[in-house]
Amino acid sequence: QHEVGKPLRNCYSLPGLDFTYGMYVHKRDGGVAEAIGHWDAAKPRIIKKIMPRDFLTMNRGAVDAGCTTAREFGLYYKFMDIRCKEEDRFLTGWVSKIPADMTFGRPARPSTPIYDIIQHRYKEMWMERQRARTRVQKIEKKRLDQVRGNRTTYLRTHPPPAKEESFWHPARFEKV
Repeated sequence: QHEVGKPLRNCYSLPGLDFTYGMYVHKRDGGVAEAIGHWDAAKPRIIKKIMPRDFLTMNRGAVDAGCTTAREFGLYYKFMDIRCKEEDRFLTGWVSKIPADMTFGRPARPSTPIYDIIQHRYKEMWMERQRARTRVQKIEKKRLDQVRGNRTTYLRTHPPPAKEESFWHPARFEKV
């Protein structure tokens, strides 16, 4: 049986004190002193980004050059390879439609006035709402307690108007 009030023992034995958890790196394993004293500054690599082709400019140039067939357009694209500029990539599309003074994200929540918290103003406002709610509920209950009128009581108090007798009859029912 299990021992009451104690966690179960696992079946694995831990390695000795000379065991190193993780990978031991001879060059960089100097501890905190080496981390604080020696910084390995990595040199930034300059990566030349290949921008996408600017087909709008190339199409205008091909038309100005007099290209009319698909083969001529292909040759023009091959020899006049025009790429998009770095600045144009950020200014095109949906980004250009955003106003300059617009900020992204959720707006900041207005600060809660500490003076109202100290005076328990929020508690008082909540209590007023609860009192108003109970008043409305009492009025609704009084309305429900009153005897409701049915059709018979309505017809007693409001008799229907008397029907006027019509003396007109169709000609086919008249005696000739």
